[in-house]
Parts: sequence; structure tokens; C-alpha cells
Amino acid sequence: MTTDPPLSPAPQPLEIRPVARFRSPVEGKFGLPRQAGIAENLRGEIVLEQEWNSPEALRGLEGFDYLWLIWGFSLNRESRPGQLTVRPPRLGGNVRVGVFASRSPFRPNPLGLSSVKISSIDPRKGVITVLGADLADGTPIYDIKPYIEYADSHPGVRSGFTDGSSWRRLEVIVPEEVAVRLDALFSPQDREALKEILAEDPRPRYQNDPQRVYGLKFGKREILFRAEGDTLIIINID
Repeated sequence: MTTDPPLSPAPQPLEIRPVARFRSPVEGKFGLPRQAGIAENLRGEIVLEQEWNSPEALRGLEGFDYLWLIWGFSLNRESRPGQLTVRPPRLGGNVRVGVFASRSPFRPNPLGLSSVKISSIDPRKGVITVLGADLADGTPIYDIKPYIEYADSHPGVRSGFTDGSSWRRLEVIVPEEVAVRLDALFSPQDREALKEILAEDPRPRYQNDPQRVYGLKFGKREILFRAEGDTLIIINID
């Protein structure tokens, strides 16, 4: 007589809580870099939550150059359960691929993964300043792990559809009167970060009206611009 093996207990829902919040000059989804590292001058801060805000939690981190961040897509208010395919901007927004073959923010679980460069660490304040993040201001961070080159770097590997579809960078033009305001309002590094973001063309792939004015919130200001062909012009700062 044989008996069936005992059934495994039903998995319990996983409860995760933020260990930190992100602070960035980019306040919303519009204008966020589509991948970490694209806007390498974009500076942000990882601010530890009170429970983890201790120098002990950061001990040894000064020996690393990069971090992995596991974070939440907190700005996605539209739920898309069971969506099996997505349309990556890299493919023009018209070609569908499987959700697991993409980095779309609309995922079965709203979790993001980004590698960012450490700029400085303040253990007393519980703040890690990083460069190149693709997180908006206020994003919850659920875990922080050091990037390890021997295990995490795989040079020369295939990268799917991104290998055959180059991303067109725009030439960012700043008229003289606007450049004066940029110089007055932003640091040199923040100005470079803003230009890097705009050069990646933050407009939706289906919008190509050269007369349309777009507004991007950056550093508590709204940067107004329009784009035509391979050129983007900053026309005002509100």
C-alpha cells in the first residue's frame, strides 16, 4: 500500500516594507530615464527609514562602487493583472514582446531592479548619494545590495531585441536666455543630468508633433520643451 506524500502548506503572502525612500529631482514618471545608468550625472539620495537608520546597517558599504536597488513602481496606479505582453519603447511602442522579455514597469509584481553608482555615504544621517538612478522622487526601496563585479558582470552577452534596435539620442538646444536661467537655478551637475534626460527623448513613442509643448518636472521646476526630428529645444522654465 502506498501513501501520497503530504501536501506542502499553501504559501503565505509575502509582506515587504520599505527600508528607504528615494529623493530625486525627477518628480514623476515623465522624464524618468528608461534604464539606470543612462543619465549618469543624475544625482539622488537613498534615505534610510528610521528602523534601519544606523551606521551599523551601512558598515562596510564604503568598499563598493555600485549598488543593486530593489524598489516599487509606486507611480503605477493602473493595474494590469495577467498582462502577458508589453510594447517596449525601444521597439517604437508598436511591437509586442513577452512581459518576462522586457523591463516594463507593468509587471506581475510591481518591483523594479536598478544598479546605481555610489557617490557618497553619510552613515550618521543614513543617506547614500547615488548617480544614474531611474527612480522618481519618493520611490520606496525594499532592499539594498552591493554590486559585485565577478558575479554580476557578464560582458559580451546577448541582450535580445536591444542588440538590434539602437536608441536615437536628440540634440538638446538651450537658447541663450534660457541658459541664463538654467545657470541660476541648477548646479552644473544637475544641468548635465537634465540634458541627459532630455537627450533620451522622454516623449511617448506615438507622439511626434513638433508644435506640441511638453513639461518635465525637474528640481521643483517645470522644464518646457518641444522636439522636432533629431532636435529638442528647451523653451522656458516655470
